Amino acid sequence: MPSIQKETSVAAGAVNDNLASGSAFEYMRGPGIVSAAVVAAATGSFVTIQTGSDIVLEESPPMVLTTMPIIPDHFYYNWGAAGGDRLVFRVRNPTGGAIVHRLVANIQYTR
Repeated sequence: MPSIQKETSVAAGAVNDNLASGSAFEYMRGPGIVSAAVVAAATGSFVTIQTGSDIVLEESPPMVLTTMPIIPDHFYYNWGAAGGDRLVFRVRNPTGGAIVHRLVANIQYTR
């Protein structure tokens, strides 16, 4: 099962347009099911999840956790995606300090 695992610090007042950017699995290679978790090391930031033109999670505060997400406990987001769709995990940090965000996404292709 392909997986994306990233740890990214988002600066104060900054936006990271895609935590998965640069991953070999950023674009779906075929139709499949995605299961993902995004957590933040502190409160105050917001996450949006989008696949292709589908919004999976509108801007919402992520769970606060100082470790990588645990399977299955923190994997709240599960959805189907089409081949070629881009997985986008956008983070906005309006606070006065940098916040570390951790993403884990597992992809199960259905073809």
